[in-house]
Amino acid sequence: MAACSSFAKLNSFSSPWISNNSFSSRSGSSSLLATRRVSLPIRATAYSDELVKTAKTIASPGRGILAIDESNATCGKRLASIGLDNTEVNRQAYRQLLLTTPGLGEYISGAILFEETLYQSTTDGKKFVDCLRDENIVPGIKVDKGLVPLPGSNNESWCQGLDGLASRSAEYYKQGARFAKWRTVVSIPCGPSALAVKEAAWGLARYAAISQDNGLVPIVEPEILLDGDHPIERTLEVAEKVWSEVFFYLAQNNVIFEGILLKPSMVTPGAEHKEKASPETIAKHTLTMLRRRVPPAVPGIMFLSGGQSEVEATLNLNAMNQSPNPWHVSFSYARALQNTVLKTWQGRPENVEAAQKSLLVRAKANSLAQLGRYSAEGESEEAKKGMFVKGYTY
Repeated sequence: MAACSSFAKLNSFSSPWISNNSFSSRSGSSSLLATRRVSLPIRATAYSDELVKTAKTIASPGRGILAIDESNATCGKRLASIGLDNTEVNRQAYRQLLLTTPGLGEYISGAILFEETLYQSTTDGKKFVDCLRDENIVPGIKVDKGLVPLPGSNNESWCQGLDGLASRSAEYYKQGARFAKWRTVVSIPCGPSALAVKEAAWGLARYAAISQDNGLVPIVEPEILLDGDHPIERTLEVAEKVWSEVFFYLAQNNVIFEGILLKPSMVTPGAEHKEKASPETIAKHTLTMLRRRVPPAVPGIMFLSGGQSEVEATLNLNAMNQSPNPWHVSFSYARALQNTVLKTWQGRPENVEAAQKSLLVRAKANSLAQLGRYSAEGESEEAKKGMFVKGYTY
């Protein structure tokens, strides 16, 4: 189905960055032209300079984001895979392993936390946000309230969480968070319908504006799910429509582009497509989409892995950094950074050091990929295993 008709509106929408200038709107007969002058103010918040600085810090060379914002239920599934119960003590132990890894800040610039983690401390009483700051890693926070069915759509979802977001964001800022994440999804097998695309774009834009008003750099994430057997060309078509809609509504909500980060899906074939695409093909299609849709004012593109194997996600990122880009092209990975770590740890205290070393291996690999210098030589078989789960929930 065709997505919303407003994709073309960007061409006629004058940027909110115009200050002390105007454009003319003319009406009337050919013999008499009446001119109306319209001024458009620049969007400004008390945090404008800080937002830009935070975004640039996260989008720094050779570094990316560690996403550990899984809900307690999803974290419980990860723990169950190694035989651990889903308790706060076990969740804390695992997140402590990740967030206290020595030298992590060399490769990681930001960490997205779940609300529980933002307020937790190590077993020694040190706040997790302070552990991150000591490594020059910016603390972030997941602020959405999850996906629910979208009435009137083709079995699609919408993301809830705008109610109370301003007050929650203000509290998260006080606790030390400096950026936020809101994940919504678009399903290609389900259409996507124009309604679902518009709802995703509008929700992201409202969230982004509210976040910026409260000092948090918003990560804008309309995840185009890997589910389906469609070719890569279909993914490109949908991605262009989705991002066109997203930026139209970001502009309508006067969001400061220099103070946001994007977390897109890579443009790949559907996970069930008969032919796999090479990293070079994925890079070509993904960069084509970005160049057509993303203004160079945006400082960073932090890709999600979306169920790719650890090595696939790194190879694809590396391929996208073989030539200069207008933005910092990097990573915001969860499973593609954590899979080997979790299996190395197995919930045993004696394995913590080895698990932290495996995290550094993956973080360094993606750091090199951000710089365009990664080689898959010597990677383990475990790191090459795909992690796609049909109908995955976060």
